[in-house]
Amino acid sequence: MASVFSSLSERLNHIFSKLANRGKLTELEIKTAMREVRVALLEADVNVSVAKDFCARVSEKAVGQEILKSLNPAQQVIKIVNDEMVALMGSTNSKLVVAPKPPTVIMMCGLQGAGKTTHVGKIGAYLKKNGKKPLAVACDVYRPAAINQLKVVGKNAGIEVFEKGTQDPVKTAKEAVEYAEHMLFDTVILDTAGRLEIDDALMNELENIKKAVEVHEILLTVDSMIGQSAVNVAKTFNERLGITGIILTKLDGDTRGGACLSVKAVTGKPIKFIGVGEKLTDLEPFYPDRMASRILGMGDVLTLIEKAQEAVTEEQAQKMQKRMMENSFTLEDYLEQFESMKKMGGAQAMLSMLPGANRLKGAEIDEKWIEKTKAIILSMTPKERREPSIINGSRKRRIAAGSGTSVQEVNQLLKQFDQTKQLMKQFKNGKRRMPF
Repeated sequence: MASVFSSLSERLNHIFSKLANRGKLTELEIKTAMREVRVALLEADVNVSVAKDFCARVSEKAVGQEILKSLNPAQQVIKIVNDEMVALMGSTNSKLVVAPKPPTVIMMCGLQGAGKTTHVGKIGAYLKKNGKKPLAVACDVYRPAAINQLKVVGKNAGIEVFEKGTQDPVKTAKEAVEYAEHMLFDTVILDTAGRLEIDDALMNELENIKKAVEVHEILLTVDSMIGQSAVNVAKTFNERLGITGIILTKLDGDTRGGACLSVKAVTGKPIKFIGVGEKLTDLEPFYPDRMASRILGMGDVLTLIEKAQEAVTEEQAQKMQKRMMENSFTLEDYLEQFESMKKMGGAQAMLSMLPGANRLKGAEIDEKWIEKTKAIILSMTPKERREPSIINGSRKRRIAAGSGTSVQEVNQLLKQFDQTKQLMKQFKNGKRRMPF
């Protein structure tokens, strides 16, 4: 997520820093800043009318006498921008609808290339992790290998796939719902056909499926990398189908992020999930307040905590805390920390969620060095991992050869590990405070 709003975040922070440097603000200074904000939003591919209305609302609230006379007007303006951004994206997290009587039927739709079939698997994996029993249904009978792709995705996600070859998708959808009722599946996810562009044949088929079975959610998968076009696609699908929510995909890519800020305002329908990577676990429920916080460079600590809770069990956390307090932290524990970091999306993803990360110019974490570090530790014997002090010159040469690294890199790791242990010792002795 670091790259998706990095340019916009940088621009906004530059604008707000100029306000902060002025102390007291005049109405003219605020309106000048809002014009700059509007330009920044347009460059991020935010819808023109959305950007205009957003800046007008912020200006109206920011030029109030209470703001202009407050001790720190720049902070008040940033708070207004944050609140308006949250409102723009939907105010609260919008959860999936659950049918009063199972199964809940979710119809996934979208253009080809938006990642629809992959996100059928992601939604299925997400539901399964939350105690549901989902069934994926192959309703795309036109795209070559679409059914096989869904089978592969379903297998990887650990969910069953219902398919009837190239028969009428409407018939397949009806049979799938009947099968789900009989086999006690609580959720049915329909993987419908996409097109390279919106056409009547596609829309008619989706409307017929909607008429044939009771659909509780119509989720539109939209590629955030197509920018303003993503908003137009969402608007057209909503007018024809009445979508209930949006999944924005490829938010891990180098996009300008305008769709994220525009799509709710234009369609009136909430973003329910965001796709942040290629793995089946790279799906996050969408929280407008957390996204606004990321855009404004305030971080996203709540999502970071949730990822940490998923990656590390309570037992592992307690064991690690005990080792730190006893100063018995070993290279095996060090390795375990890197594995947990990987489960959380990697060090760079974690950094992007920390407050102020966007202001760390060139703060790129070398993921290759992390992989090298793991290789070095794995090339050690269990005794060497537990007692690194025994690693002499000949052992270092053996470890370097076994890990495809150099003796200098082995020395670098051992020095880094020793510094980490010294830091932990300082925390234990109360010479430093934990950073939270």
